[in-house]
Amino acid sequence: MLTNSVTLLSSSKGDRQSNLLLRNMTGQTPQQTMPMNDSSTNQTCDVFIYKESARIIFPIFYCLVFIISVTGNSLVLCITCQKKQKMNSTTIYIINLAISDTLFTLALPGRIIYYIRGFDWPFGDFLCRLTAMIFYSNTYASIAFMTCISVDRYLAMLHRQRCQRMRKIKVVRGICILVWVVVLLETSPLLMKNTMEYRSSHRTCMEFSHFDSYGMALVLLFACIIGFCFPLGLILYCYSRVSCKLSKTAKENPVTSRSGSNSRAKNMILLILLSFGVCFSPYHINIMQFAVRRLYNVPTCEDLKILKMSLQHPPGACRKTAAVTHEGQYYVKKNMMVQTAEEMSAHM
Repeated sequence: MLTNSVTLLSSSKGDRQSNLLLRNMTGQTPQQTMPMNDSSTNQTCDVFIYKESARIIFPIFYCLVFIISVTGNSLVLCITCQKKQKMNSTTIYIINLAISDTLFTLALPGRIIYYIRGFDWPFGDFLCRLTAMIFYSNTYASIAFMTCISVDRYLAMLHRQRCQRMRKIKVVRGICILVWVVVLLETSPLLMKNTMEYRSSHRTCMEFSHFDSYGMALVLLFACIIGFCFPLGLILYCYSRVSCKLSKTAKENPVTSRSGSNSRAKNMILLILLSFGVCFSPYHINIMQFAVRRLYNVPTCEDLKILKMSLQHPPGACRKTAAVTHEGQYYVKKNMMVQTAEEMSAHM
């Protein structure tokens, strides 16, 4: 949902024209500053003061993320291909989640080089746009498929007979295709917008400088509510109901508790919630608090610096989904037969 907002931010024609004019007249590029929309002052704010430390921290972090992502998603896909058991709805959603993470991994090496070079993008404007599209497609595809997994588990445990049609393989594949189509339509405008900017002697990529306008604060706040708060609320509702059902089943059937199947099912719930919280919450919460504060006050330079640092979070932290996906696949494979037995006994 935020990608349409991001494309608005990246298309500030007036700023680009003034930057080009300045370079033609003086041979120099603009300084690494972000305009402060305060009518009482013409001050500018250098939001890249953390650049030197970021050149060390971010490449190390992204290298670790790359290793985790490649290892975790390779295991998921290998396990799925080698197993001869019948596909089910949850497995299909998890495979799509793994594919989403794998696509993101292809863009990581370029991002690592970008940070090593001190926020300098050497690969041109088109690859910058493509990277932006991959990053945001992955973010919201991951949110969508994690929400689908939550709803699928909820239907399996509480409405198995009534909603059996919604969990058929053909229907689930159609839902996955719909998710990909919606996400790609949502992020494809990034290919049409300039996401590379000239700042001093550097060519930045995906930094999106103009977050501080009043109108954009409203757009970002609305996008976060639709793209983050609503799915999070749905996941919390589904898994709270599933947790209650598992606890009730364990009390009625102590064999389930002794066998450990109930514990493994709850662990899957915790993994999904933890993944959602670690991957997406910091970024969206930061954006929302900034947007709310912007509606009442002009952001200070310190606010803009904190926001700029937080914008580096989502592409990296979301990759933790890869490791969680692998663990989630393990729990799904181990518990599918046991959960089916639990569901049948629960409806007897």
